[in-house]
Amino acid sequence: MKSTDIGKALRKLREASGKQAKIVARSAVMSPSKISKIENGALAPSVIDVERILTALEVRGEAKARLMEVARQAATEATAWRIYRRSGLHKHQEEIRAIEASTSLLRVFQPSCIPGLLQTPEYVRGIFKDYGLTSDAMEKMVGARLVRHEVLYDTDHRFHFLITEAVLRWKLVEPLKMAGQIDRIIAVSRLPNVTIGVVPLSARQPGLPTSAFVLFDTRLVTIEIPHAEITTTEPPDIDLYVSKFQKFEAVAVAGDDMRALAADIRDEFLRERETS
Repeated sequence: MKSTDIGKALRKLREASGKQAKIVARSAVMSPSKISKIENGALAPSVIDVERILTALEVRGEAKARLMEVARQAATEATAWRIYRRSGLHKHQEEIRAIEASTSLLRVFQPSCIPGLLQTPEYVRGIFKDYGLTSDAMEKMVGARLVRHEVLYDTDHRFHFLITEAVLRWKLVEPLKMAGQIDRIIAVSRLPNVTIGVVPLSARQPGLPTSAFVLFDTRLVTIEIPHAEITTTEPPDIDLYVSKFQKFEAVAVAGDDMRALAADIRDEFLRERETS
């Protein structure tokens, strides 16, 4: 099936549902023009696009699985970060937010930086300061990322974050701001639907951390590499990342032990600030 056929199939499903394109667009966090282009075959949808549209149409079960598989085969699975920067990084944040809203269990493994759902505004700016963003683009990016945080307080969703101790120590912003970032992690870890694990540097590691990835239930995984974001819905690929997550989870500390480790690192940053 070609991308034009996928568009036709999505249009038929929408018409059968009785929903107007603008209603589907709003639920899928897309513009009506993008929906129109996809349905007319003028724009090849990504796997994530198809996932969001099917969720908005409340398509489930075998029908959803079949069309998602077709989309996976037809779509390019790697999207370069420069493409997201060109279209607006804040728009990609809105896309991620839509997927998070339809996910019951979100699992994040992050060996490079604090996960987006846990970041403070200062930390976000620290990450993107060298991206060449205008001040307006930067603030849109920060705002879009902070809006994503709202899902953490919806107890219909569960979150499990795994980060390495090195992430907590990696000084992306000045010491006082790093201390504030760690305080946020400690605070969020107390939410009833959130688990935050830290893999200590002292632990016998189960393997190389390699790339950051996010598991959306067991239907989709995104992987971050330096030049692109890779998306896959292939069950063997998803199983690989579930296994990787579980191996690092087994050596991570969580709960009070995690908070004690994080607090020690925070206090180191505070002492560094006082003596600088």
